[in-house]
Amino acid sequence: MAKHKTAITVPMIAARKGSTPIVCLTAYTTPMARLMDAHVDIMLVGDSLGMVLYGMETTLGVTVDMMVNHGRAVMRGAERACVVVDLPFGSYQESPAVAYRTAARILAETGCDAVKLEGGVEMAETIAYLTGRGVPVMGHVGLKPQSVRVMGGFAVQGKDEAAAQRVTEDAKAVAGAGAFALVIEGTWEPVARAITTAVPVPTIGIGASPACDGQVLVSDDILGLFGDFTPKFVKRYAELAPDMEEAIKAYADEVRARAFPGEEHCFGAKRGPTPKLIKG
Repeated sequence: MAKHKTAITVPMIAARKGSTPIVCLTAYTTPMARLMDAHVDIMLVGDSLGMVLYGMETTLGVTVDMMVNHGRAVMRGAERACVVVDLPFGSYQESPAVAYRTAARILAETGCDAVKLEGGVEMAETIAYLTGRGVPVMGHVGLKPQSVRVMGGFAVQGKDEAAAQRVTEDAKAVAGAGAFALVIEGTWEPVARAITTAVPVPTIGIGASPACDGQVLVSDDILGLFGDFTPKFVKRYAELAPDMEEAIKAYADEVRARAFPGEEHCFGAKRGPTPKLIKG
């Protein structure tokens, strides 16, 4: 398990309600974690890695082993930020006891600070079970990617009165069950704004509202690395993919033209004749 010197703890995040906005980004690898550790408050090892890194169409195929492996990788690069790891689909919905076993394994094998799970009213009992047994939980309401088939796709939530009421009830139930913070995804802005006022824990928006207590985005989206689809709520802060492709092309061209490697990239290229091979 990676050694972690956490500067930002779960209680610190919980105490940020209504104060300085919480900065959160997804992280899946050690190099990326090292780059963002000084700048973000929370690094989320999201099950979005299934789509971003593995080319899956949804997050449903992500396994606990995958989350553990990437959680460990991020922990190797984390010294300051609070690290939260997603519980993947099918690993916690069956019962509170199953959820506890999954969460306990992830906490023990990665050394992360907390876990995140999706769900509202129906998951309140599980959240209470986990938090009552020492597992810090971040909730997730609104658009829930693990329920994409039930929800009929990646549709914005809370657009009519009944839908707004459901998302609000979910948020209140999750907060009331002991979650230390709450992601609100893909939700009608006035609804996310009202939820932020109504619940006592920090809300972290993604496609929600600027009124949320914090914001989260997928790191590959803001860097311009994941270009298959750009949601409305994503802002590109860089366009790295074209530069990367150009660098790859330049390398390929030089190899084919025998322009790379040069003597400066080789060992012993200017040291005289080739030594005789030793016969063994």
